[in-house]
Amino acid sequence: MGGPEEKAGGEVLEQTGTEVKEPPLFRVILHNDNYTTMEFVVEVLESVFAMPHEQALRIMLSVHQQGHGVCGTYPYEIAETKVATVHALAREQGFPLRASFEEA
Repeated sequence: MGGPEEKAGGEVLEQTGTEVKEPPLFRVILHNDNYTTMEFVVEVLESVFAMPHEQALRIMLSVHQQGHGVCGTYPYEIAETKVATVHALAREQGFPLRASFEEA
């Protein structure tokens, strides 16, 4: 693909350029609750979303004060996996932390 193709009679056909479409992106969001500790939220942001500590603190405060915080923007499959990972970690620790994703 992308190069010229040869036809049966020796003719060369140029393949027309195909526009590559970027996949849609989705925002992953953490939601506040009254039970999950702020320390655990920071830990999740650092481990699941690979955030530096200061950025994780800022987003944790957004979750705590505004009720939600955006953790990142990803293609669908990655966003879905990150949400599932957050839920699994929260269950392991006995927290009701919820995450969701929406089209960016």
